[in-house]
Amino acid sequence: MLPNKLQVKPIESTFSLKEHIYETLHNGITSMNIYADDAQLKLDERQLSEQLGISRTPIREALARLEQEGLVTVIPRRGVFIVRKSRKEILEMITVWAALESMAARLITLNASDEGIASLRKLFTSFENGQVQAHIDEYSDRNIEFHQSILELSGCALLKETADRLFIHMKGIRARTISEQDRAKRSIIDHLHIIEALEARDTELAERLAREHTLNLAAHIEAHVDYLD
Repeated sequence: MLPNKLQVKPIESTFSLKEHIYETLHNGITSMNIYADDAQLKLDERQLSEQLGISRTPIREALARLEQEGLVTVIPRRGVFIVRKSRKEILEMITVWAALESMAARLITLNASDEGIASLRKLFTSFENGQVQAHIDEYSDRNIEFHQSILELSGCALLKETADRLFIHMKGIRARTISEQDRAKRSIIDHLHIIEALEARDTELAERLAREHTLNLAAHIEAHVDYLD
């Protein structure tokens, strides 16, 4: 289950301290569920300094870099906050993700190994016989892993790199919405149909099903989600 607040550990002194601090904060932020109701979005420099066991100056430098990348924003007289996208921005991201993941599915049918495709089915073996809702947190993690694996198996590094820029938001909104409106049950059915198309090397079907699955998330947000703004 994704954490709802930044989790970091003390940093050991190394020759690449600045990079290490940046990576620690970056990994901590991207591991969070920033769309959870109780997500702790404000970052306290003093608290981070105590947690990491370092001075505040290199933390400020890392936060400035994270701001340039769009992961945090500095609000004058209020502090530093992890960026959470608006409903409109999320819908635009989903549209782009649908294009990326559907192309990934196409590439899988053309280039991926049988073993790679088989690994997708193994993700869901513990959710047979209607066990999805009973283990919703575990399924949410597997759901996210499935979409990561689709991108990995595409074999296209630039495609995955592009998707990675959206991933913190896609991951968060998937985790937030998976238990809504019976989405988990429909999600696993969609996944299994996508896997079947990939196994059959049915390029057009796999591409279409992957695209429709992601666009169904957009439709759900448009119809039922009012907590993003």
